[in-house]
Amino acid sequence: MSINHRQLTFAREFRGYTQTELASRIDGLSQSNLSKFEKGVEALSEDLTDKIIDFLNFPKSFLSKRISNVVENAHYRKKSTITKKLKNEFEYSIKLIGYLVDSMAESIQWPEFTLKTFDLEKGYSPEYVAQHTRKLLGLKPDEPVRNIFHLLEKNGIIIVEIPSDMKFDAVSIQTDDGFPVIILNKYFPNDRKRFNLAHELGHLLFHVLGNVTIPESRNLAKVKESEANRFAAEFLMPGDIIKNSLRGLKLSYLSELKRYWLTSMSSIIRRARDLKVMPEDRYKYLNMEFSRRGLKRNEGVNVFIDEPVTFYKGYELHKTELDYSDEELADAFCLPMDVIKTFCDTKSGNGRLRVLV
Repeated sequence: MSINHRQLTFAREFRGYTQTELASRIDGLSQSNLSKFEKGVEALSEDLTDKIIDFLNFPKSFLSKRISNVVENAHYRKKSTITKKLKNEFEYSIKLIGYLVDSMAESIQWPEFTLKTFDLEKGYSPEYVAQHTRKLLGLKPDEPVRNIFHLLEKNGIIIVEIPSDMKFDAVSIQTDDGFPVIILNKYFPNDRKRFNLAHELGHLLFHVLGNVTIPESRNLAKVKESEANRFAAEFLMPGDIIKNSLRGLKLSYLSELKRYWLTSMSSIIRRARDLKVMPEDRYKYLNMEFSRRGLKRNEGVNVFIDEPVTFYKGYELHKTELDYSDEELADAFCLPMDVIKTFCDTKSGNGRLRVLV
């Protein structure tokens, strides 16, 4: 079996071990030898390789894989509190989800991606892309985005919710085999999830998919974040429609606006400022009042959101239609059982997938 040294780094960092920590737990392994192996400079004996991979609880066949799934758009809150070790564990989890999507695609057919990608260098604005995307999704100009998971999934975007204490918002990737995927923090309130989904959709449409070359002047995190935020705001709260209702905005108006547009009160206040129907001093005052009343922690109004089903339906099809056990799936995908259980646990839904003949 041909061994890809990068896969050992993958397994080690996913399990949360440094090279020194792992070497101290394996008889006959030094940190120096492990470092040289992971750099592709020096080989390890088969005995040592077996000991390492057994300790990490990965099948040896995992070492023959080549998993990339580049994670370019991971968005975290409170970045200073996230250690490099936690960030590595999390981003390898994202890579594994992408790998699972690709692996399942060998037996089932994911919904076709039907949305249009855009090169902003050709003069398109994020707002134009949002308006065009709403039309493609069949949304009326004054209509809120109600079943946002369903809309995106039926148009070929695979969405996975994961419970995470990492305080990350969301991630968007194109898998090694080309599937668009959004991974979302399950613990966030529904209005926050909606904005995060729309934000990641923007990243997919003009930063991730379509082989777009982004010039250095725009290939900065803050620029891409601004573009995705502008897309999300227009996608969820179309400017031409919402603008008049934001003139003379008062805190007492926010509950009803939130219930209609299904977005957070804080995002509605920000929208009023960005659309230039609220002066900066009024914006600052409302934000101070918002904080003073404790609304930044809890706005007191819940909004509806549907659930993602496609990824979980793919797993169910492998179990029911293709008659795989979890053990057989783990063996087929060259993964440990706990990865299958963690990311593929069954979930009800009616995703429109079919088994490939």
